Amino acid sequence: MRKNRLLALVIGVALLGAVGFAFVPHANASPSTPSEATPQSLTDSEGNCNSQYAGVWVTGEGKVTVVPDVAILSLGVEVQAITVQQAMDEAAIAMDQVMTALRANGVAERDIQTQWFNIYPVRDWIDCGVYPEPEWKDCGREVLIGYRVTNTVSAKIRDVEATGSIIDRVADAGGDSTRIQGVSFTVDDPSQYHGEAREKAMADAKAKAGHLAALAGVDLGRPFYISESGGFVPIYRDYAMMEGAAVPPTPISPGETEVTLTVQMAFAIE
Repeated sequence: MRKNRLLALVIGVALLGAVGFAFVPHANASPSTPSEATPQSLTDSEGNCNSQYAGVWVTGEGKVTVVPDVAILSLGVEVQAITVQQAMDEAAIAMDQVMTALRANGVAERDIQTQWFNIYPVRDWIDCGVYPEPEWKDCGREVLIGYRVTNTVSAKIRDVEATGSIIDRVADAGGDSTRIQGVSFTVDDPSQYHGEAREKAMADAKAKAGHLAALAGVDLGRPFYISESGGFVPIYRDYAMMEGAAVPPTPISPGETEVTLTVQMAFAIE
């Protein structure tokens, strides 16, 4: 009898390493050496099986496909000039035109947020093979040629269908200084889809646990651990604007995205 119980224990621990399944012997079972019965990670300091890992542990996933209702546009201006003040002045004018275009096309002030502002020197290397005498003495070194100002904002566009036309208006307003980093799409309130995703995740976890129990030849008990994680994962659509490029009507499609939740569950073994 003891050999049969020991054999069942060893089989259960092997299943834990393979599929997340642990088998704990009855409390009245004869004691055995920890190294012979369970891995050290599943035993306490006295060699007894740790009940924290006892049972069938599974992870379930639930996904709900939705159409994004918000576009996040990352854009701004970049200007280079000989002096810092000149670069800042030109960047300020260009950015004011971009902001005016955003507001004129339905983007609320509260939905525009500065993401990046930077001023840094621009240097160039003077190649000796380029310059003839008498300028040769100034070659072979790095020289300061100006300063570059970058100002980037994030704009939330709530009318997704207007995203393409807003990009066109902004590019026209900012001119060659315009920089558009990309467009991402999301759901403004994904919590409305969490209930359906959660139900699917729970059903998935229960189905996996039942299958594992059936394969192991045991009866599945009540769940004693449930944990939820995950959330909304947006789909990104990149849009790049080259300096001086002509701006045709810009087609932007939000497509579909998924609201995803995962649950981890542990079931007792009866």
